[in-house]
Amino acid sequence: MKLNKYIDHTKLGANVTKAQIDQLISEAKTYDFKSVCVNPIFVKYAKEALKDTDVLVCTVIGFPHGTHTTAVKIFETQDALNNGADEIDMVINIFDLKNDPLKVYEEIKALKDVCGQKVLKVIIETCYLTPEEIVKASELVVKAGADFVKTSTGFGTGGATIENVKLMKETVSNKAEVKASGGVRTYEQAMAMIDAGATRIGTSNGIDIILQRRKDNDSNTSY
Repeated sequence: MKLNKYIDHTKLGANVTKAQIDQLISEAKTYDFKSVCVNPIFVKYAKEALKDTDVLVCTVIGFPHGTHTTAVKIFETQDALNNGADEIDMVINIFDLKNDPLKVYEEIKALKDVCGQKVLKVIIETCYLTPEEIVKASELVVKAGADFVKTSTGFGTGGATIENVKLMKETVSNKAEVKASGGVRTYEQAMAMIDAGATRIGTSNGIDIILQRRKDNDSNTSY
């Protein structure tokens, strides 16, 4: 397996510098990661820098709390796509999930309509949900036609767990994919998430994960 192509090489936060984005892009080129995941303000820059590579540009919408109005999320999404984003990771409104799930479905569907053939991943922030709510949110992701259900923003009280990834995978089956994000820092953790059903890993530790795999496989060529 090409583990590098499971990884969204990520740098998000309020104090990210251009030098850090340049480093992220350089690393993504070197290790041929699936994507870089950056704040919306860096989408156009990253897209231009990666135009001659296979590395995609992913960005986040309604991040990190999901409490933007749907109209704002739609605007954010269209703006990101106009700037060259290949994939969109949106955050659901947890208040709505717990009180009016139909609104969550309608919002996801609205953003997927904007994305069209572009990949839409839906962050449900599992650390704030019961198992029953995780199932419900995952079902809404499928019903609304999104491409991935994603565990976490990495900014909540907890990140991805094997149990939650398994539950999400069992719920979506082959109708959507699962992205594990938040706290995945080692090769062993990444492989455990993949074994549980994840087909994408969001992490800022992608290089460490790849290098540990190469060390364990006693190989300096395969990612």
